[in-house]
Amino acid sequence: MKKRLIHATTLLGIFALAAIGAVNAEDKGPADIALQAAIDPANTPKPAQFPHGAHQSRLDCAICHHGKGPEDGKRIAYAAGQKIEKCETCHNSKAGMPDKVNTFKNAAHSLCQDCHRKSRPELANCTTCHGK
Repeated sequence: MKKRLIHATTLLGIFALAAIGAVNAEDKGPADIALQAAIDPANTPKPAQFPHGAHQSRLDCAICHHGKGPEDGKRIAYAAGQKIEKCETCHNSKAGMPDKVNTFKNAAHSLCQDCHRKSRPELANCTTCHGK
């Protein structure tokens, strides 16, 4: 009887710790995101559908996310827990960036297509994100 009580108490403790950890877990954002340019509207028939959760399960956040420096606006590395701004906050035609990343569309195409070409070439096409 004493062993069962110890076993039950131990299990309850483990479940309590797991629940506390789940409550304190960092917000990872939505599982799926519809990406659509608003400042520099792109000529695409549909927004891009991005499976955010599927990417999170195998990639580090810093591969895609970064911030900007307060004084010079230059790119700074992502730090765990930092606020994630909309890409168009910086990636828009008014920001004066190089052509490769000067709009949300260009930045997304550069990042996403380059990664897909290297890791999964069969996914480096328009219909992967924009549907048919």
